[in-house]
Amino acid sequence: MQLLTPLHWKEYELIDSGNFEKLERFGAYVLARPEPQAIWDKSLSEQEWKKRAQATFVREKNSPERGEWQLTPGMPEKWWTSYRHQQLDLKLKCSLTAFKHVGIFPEQAANWDYLAQKLSSLSVERPTVLNLFAYTGAASVAARQAGADVTHVDSVKPVVTWARENMEASGADNIRWMVEDAFKFVQREVRRGKTYHCIILDPPAYGRGPAGEKWVLEEQLNELLKSCAELLDKQNFVFILNLYSLGFSALMAENLVLDRFGKIPNAEMGELYLPDHFGRKLPLGIFYRFASI
Repeated sequence: MQLLTPLHWKEYELIDSGNFEKLERFGAYVLARPEPQAIWDKSLSEQEWKKRAQATFVREKNSPERGEWQLTPGMPEKWWTSYRHQQLDLKLKCSLTAFKHVGIFPEQAANWDYLAQKLSSLSVERPTVLNLFAYTGAASVAARQAGADVTHVDSVKPVVTWARENMEASGADNIRWMVEDAFKFVQREVRRGKTYHCIILDPPAYGRGPAGEKWVLEEQLNELLKSCAELLDKQNFVFILNLYSLGFSALMAENLVLDRFGKIPNAEMGELYLPDHFGRKLPLGIFYRFASI
């Protein structure tokens, strides 16, 4: 069991956390937004938070998810930030959405580094990568910069457009974009006899496909993993699973993966976290990953 946090961010930092909020910097701008796992007290005063935050997310009264951003003068609604480490040089667009997200999950940089290192080490000239529930595509661009042929699958067309912007800004090209329900896409690829050297699986707790298909993590993850096991190459492979649902543990992920993939080499599992300036470790999901090298 590991505690894993990214080590190479220059343009992101978690400044403070507590009282179900987090204060964080993306590039030149500091944001305050909800964080359900920050159940402790803040270290900085409310006055200091208000002084530092250039954008603050305020929930709607009757919605646990939606809300609006309160901006200080000069705070843009969209801007760019960068992540650089070894062969990775990602330029990623941040945007203030009505669901508190900004387009980047910074803790995932630990998996971007892993992905690039493992793909570069496979004894395959051009590894094939399938990125499911791929969101704004940071992992897709990282895989492309590592020399892979990438298929990016997400059901939300504006999010795929956002991912394309990230690809172009990062100097990459030729990612295959699929605006489609991930579960249906995987089942079709299995029927076609397709295989991939790498699968990245980052499902939400709940979701909808482009035709209204319902996704419930607890009900469908097991079957999805079964299909992924059929798609993953048996000789040269990389697999990354991320889970954000509060009800899941790394042990549950391990049981699911072992049931579907059998005996696997070089497995790693644990929690992803970000440290704030005062020594607290903010948990931000679990991971399970393995590779043939």
